[in-house]
Amino acid sequence: MPIITIFSGGFCQEDPVVREVIARTGYRQISDDEIVAEASRRSEMAQSKIKLAFSAKTSVFNKFTLEKERSLAYIKLAVADLISTDNALITCFSGQLVPTAVSHTLRVCLIAPIKYRTDAAAKQQGISEKEAAKLVQRREEDCSFWIDSLFGNSDPWDPDLYDIVIPVDKMPVQAAAALIFENAAKDIVQQTTESKQALQDFRLAAEIEVALVQQGHTVEASAKNGAITLTINKHVLRLNRLQEELKSIAEPIAGVKSVETKIGKDFHKTDIYRKHNFKMPSKVLLIDDEREFVQTLSERLMMRHMGSAIAYDGESALSLIKEDEPEVIIVDLKMPGVDGLEVLRKVKETRPEIEVIILTGHGHEADRQLCMELGAFAYLQKPLDINVLSETIQKANEKIRQKKDK
Repeated sequence: MPIITIFSGGFCQEDPVVREVIARTGYRQISDDEIVAEASRRSEMAQSKIKLAFSAKTSVFNKFTLEKERSLAYIKLAVADLISTDNALITCFSGQLVPTAVSHTLRVCLIAPIKYRTDAAAKQQGISEKEAAKLVQRREEDCSFWIDSLFGNSDPWDPDLYDIVIPVDKMPVQAAAALIFENAAKDIVQQTTESKQALQDFRLAAEIEVALVQQGHTVEASAKNGAITLTINKHVLRLNRLQEELKSIAEPIAGVKSVETKIGKDFHKTDIYRKHNFKMPSKVLLIDDEREFVQTLSERLMMRHMGSAIAYDGESALSLIKEDEPEVIIVDLKMPGVDGLEVLRKVKETRPEIEVIILTGHGHEADRQLCMELGAFAYLQKPLDINVLSETIQKANEKIRQKKDK
């Protein structure tokens, strides 16, 4: 029997259809939650972080943390291992990761018009139609993002992506399950020697991508009968050196017969490839209304391999803190509106694990004492010595790491 993948727009009778298919086939369901849990166990990343790989929203810190890329690599590896046994029915986003070369896969899409999904969401969730519409729209955005990122296709319901597209507003659950069951028995989706090898290659490529991203490299890996191709999609100043380093990581992995590198279609000079150092602070939020100063500061920290995002006022900074979870905040004491002192108070009330460094050009001893009493990590005077600031950030980062390791 083939692998079955079922992808839907949400609120499309997924659960009853899946239950009925399982009743007819005896298959084991593999959900996104199970895959995320397995990826979390292997990577030691929080499940909440890994789930964001499926979301259209990307953290402003991601280019420094590579959380999405790391999550995706571990998700691929979890998928490859969990579907290696027979009778696997994989639901939702993760099923889209099974390569088309794994031809013993029946790819199913459950879909219905927006109005149908909105009405179903309102009924199932006990929410208003307006709230339901927003919920369905967010799911639609995530589905579009996911399919576009994998296939370069912004239409997640394109029939060319699936073997069967089932309009659940027109087909009862029993009939939908029967259609899936009938197609799963067809010869064209049964396992062959070639498709079994493709599954092994998928697993090997996923293992290599995990090994690469652990070393700070975002490179696409593909495999064919153990021959590995690594695709570099960003311009790099010392290409030969990078190629040799990538090969040195991939070649020792069991099952690898050969490794070659190639330049991808997105390789261009305006986007420079950088190896990421996960030991350096990478989630630093800079808050200052002096735009030129804070932009220059961000650039100087980048030169020291520290990743930072910028907010120009306290109010927008507080919103960003809720959404993107910085680890270290550097904030100017005196700003119009919500000032640094208020940012410090609110952060320590709601997210005490975040370390806050206060900057000031005209603070007094009383200000320093108050900030330290409120929980500031440090209180620094402008003009800044960038080396002192760098050392302070690294000390704050080390304190955070020690807390996490306990």
